[in-house]
Amino acid sequence: MADSLQHRLRAAEWMDEPNADPRLLRKSLVFIQRVNHWLGYTRATIDHLEEFSHGWTRGQTIRLLDVATGSADVPRAILKWADHHGFDVQIVGVDLHATTAHQAADARDPRLTIMRANAMELPFADQSFDYALTSMFLHHLDEPQIVRVLREMDRVSRRGILAADLLRDPMAVFWIKLFTLFANPMVRHDAIVSVQQALRREEIEALAREAGVDYARYHRHFGHRFVLAGERGLNT
Repeated sequence: MADSLQHRLRAAEWMDEPNADPRLLRKSLVFIQRVNHWLGYTRATIDHLEEFSHGWTRGQTIRLLDVATGSADVPRAILKWADHHGFDVQIVGVDLHATTAHQAADARDPRLTIMRANAMELPFADQSFDYALTSMFLHHLDEPQIVRVLREMDRVSRRGILAADLLRDPMAVFWIKLFTLFANPMVRHDAIVSVQQALRREEIEALAREAGVDYARYHRHFGHRFVLAGERGLNT
């Protein structure tokens, strides 16, 4: 198994299919939300955002872009965190998949806007947001696409970026098989494919340098996850 994971094994995930079964997709998105919450994956992103918040001015509006927002569980968690700390946060979540974007739009909060958009051609002007973030999206892409998405996130953000994703590791395959043993077929299939096409530290760092976002530093987190996070001018 270790040898088979020396390189990314690219394959299609069922959730990405335009004609994915809406009922199964909805169940899969709920499962992912629960995993992100139970294992602290969403919290890892918020922890880095909390570090950034030390430089915010009270009363200012912080605008975030969540790329490939999925069910918008990460933006909703960020808004709860912002409420707790008294921050004024506005979030736009974008997703290209029509069914996913429609389901995410059910998150009724005036501070959260959901729209369909291509992550590689974001329909926003330069520095439209304070931060651009993404979670569990990069592993779906080829290397040139990852570079393009990171460049787009960098282009539309004024302060910095956060990119959270899986790490490719044999033990991650073992645990994901165990953890999804009783999940629906879409989750079981996509979970294995996700790990097999995930990145390793040296790969994501090289892609970040190519994209010109080497101010964003690699951080490893529990459960074979990483966050690439940084603000311009602060990481030296």
